[in-house]
Amino acid sequence: MKARLLRCRRLIVLAALSLSMSQALAEEFRVEEVPSVTAVAPARMKPGTILFSDHPPDKIADGETGLMKFEDWARERPLQKRFLSPFPGYVEPRIMVSVHGIEKPYVEKLHMYVVETRFLIGRPADAIDLKRFVTLDVVEKLDPSIRHHRITADQARPNIDPKSAHNRHPDRRWCEAPQSLCIESRYPLEGRLPVGIRLANKLEEGGKKISEFMDFQSEIRVLPQTEIDQAGLAKLTNMDAPVAGVLEQTLFDVNQVMQFGKLLAVLQPDPADPSKTVATVFMALGIETDVLQQKKEFASVPVLRNLIPVQVLMGKSSFNTGNSISAGLPSYVRNRIRAIAQMLDK
Repeated sequence: MKARLLRCRRLIVLAALSLSMSQALAEEFRVEEVPSVTAVAPARMKPGTILFSDHPPDKIADGETGLMKFEDWARERPLQKRFLSPFPGYVEPRIMVSVHGIEKPYVEKLHMYVVETRFLIGRPADAIDLKRFVTLDVVEKLDPSIRHHRITADQARPNIDPKSAHNRHPDRRWCEAPQSLCIESRYPLEGRLPVGIRLANKLEEGGKKISEFMDFQSEIRVLPQTEIDQAGLAKLTNMDAPVAGVLEQTLFDVNQVMQFGKLLAVLQPDPADPSKTVATVFMALGIETDVLQQKKEFASVPVLRNLIPVQVLMGKSSFNTGNSISAGLPSYVRNRIRAIAQMLDK
């Protein structure tokens, strides 16, 4: 009798585990790459699928990196530039550099990595609470390998540091928007990257050292209805439906590699079924062009040939590892968007 009871209990436990695993698999969003996310009508979308596009047209893609020059992006995609820059009038940073002891103005050229994604949420738009994303505990769940802590407007570097003035918001101070969360984040690079960086720093004499950490400050907020540009955002998403909610995260200070980042999530009711919501999520990263051009000093050292910055950034290096930033931008963004989709769908 006891043996039978034990067997029954084991069967029940196994059945419960199987059910929970099936539910987890059912909730997992899969990524499907498409040429253009905004060209796909909601009627053609499938539940549990994230439509994903991160390849710009050949006419504006850099043949070597696959990225876009900021100036080309601004010219060819002005609507994206308006909504996905730190603020609408953003331009490439104008900074002062020392050349033979003389300060001279210099334009920090940028390349853009821009991602468009779209997915269905099985709930009406007015039932989705975006405000929960403006909390530290939810932000930490999106990527547990990145540590965050709150900061105030007086700790936001562009507000206080003249060297970061090029990323200063022209209309207000960062971190003073109503119902916003401002955070400073630190991500320790993983896997083989720290070892490669230490070796690169030893070989580099007198130059700027590469950090083993990504440090960045950002502002997260839900846009109030008075700030939502209904016509502009509907044009950006290419969907004729009212915008029910907008979540944005703006990276306004990064210690290396990038100048800025922007995540913009736009929620609209499904035109064919108001009980569902279409989420269109964009992510734009302004990468310093100088970083992409650092090749010769790495390529000449056999052990560092795979540490060429553009290869590491785009996930094409043997130094890439993990699921976060160290995996390269394409993998990191896919995992980040998948985490957001699963949270929105709960």
